[in-house]
Amino acid sequence: MYSLLYTAAQVAEQKIVWNKVLGLYKGFLKALPQIAIAAIVIAVTWGLALSARHLARWLLSRSKMRRSLRNLIGQFVSIFIWFAGLLTAAIVVFPTLTPGKMVAALGLSSVAVGFAFKNIFENFFAGIIILWGFPFEQGDFIRCGDVFGKIDKITIRNTLIRQVDGQLVIVPNAQLFTQAVNVVTSLDVRRTSAVVGIAYNEDVTHAKELIRETMGQLSSVNTYRDVEIAVEALDSSSVNIKVLWWTRATPKEIRTSRDEVITAIKAAFDEAGIEIPFPHRTLTWSEPLPIERHTQPTNGTSQTSRRSTAEHDTI
Repeated sequence: MYSLLYTAAQVAEQKIVWNKVLGLYKGFLKALPQIAIAAIVIAVTWGLALSARHLARWLLSRSKMRRSLRNLIGQFVSIFIWFAGLLTAAIVVFPTLTPGKMVAALGLSSVAVGFAFKNIFENFFAGIIILWGFPFEQGDFIRCGDVFGKIDKITIRNTLIRQVDGQLVIVPNAQLFTQAVNVVTSLDVRRTSAVVGIAYNEDVTHAKELIRETMGQLSSVNTYRDVEIAVEALDSSSVNIKVLWWTRATPKEIRTSRDEVITAIKAAFDEAGIEIPFPHRTLTWSEPLPIERHTQPTNGTSQTSRRSTAEHDTI
């Protein structure tokens, strides 16, 4: 008797589950036209958003607006179209759903969503501020922490930086917004420097004049800005002259300019007979050091002379 009752309960439970599955299936078939229409609405929304973004960028490209600001406006237009399209698709699938109910649901869940996606929202708003008014653009070279490279793209959430060795680094916008950023190419030109050493017995004034004359003949040196030439230090074996000049701001152009400047100064010093010394070292002993000198053998015998460093021999 008990087994019969248990079997009957199982059958009834299975029947209830089956009826629910069947009801869901019938509901899906009934809602299939609405789902198809919603899919079409989403496809149309995708096409409209893409076209509207390109159209907005094309229209704004004729203005003097910053490129990052044009990109921001294009992204806002795309986001607005996507929001309207998804809202329309949701109302088509769920006819009882209204915009008011969706806004109320978003308001109730905003606190939970805010805590869950805190970092995403930080990067989103930081991206808006960067695109709106930060002093660097796509194509600039920047340094932020250990990252140095060229900005490939700035999006709402992150910034793509191509390092000078070719590696791509994806940096969250919140990091760029909260940390110090060095914009290397904020100007078209940048000052760079090189140090040249000459021997102590050379004429420093003549060497400086020769450097200035040489710098005026180089194509990579910006002649509209002053070239600074000054003695930097009296080193252990040379008089160090520091040369500062302005050139183009990208890392490649700076390396090219340094190569041209140093090569030209070396050639000018060689032509003028100005010595660029090797490191010298002076050794001093507290007591005289005997030195033995061997002369060439004569008549099968060698002669040896012995003197002291007190006689100012040079080692």
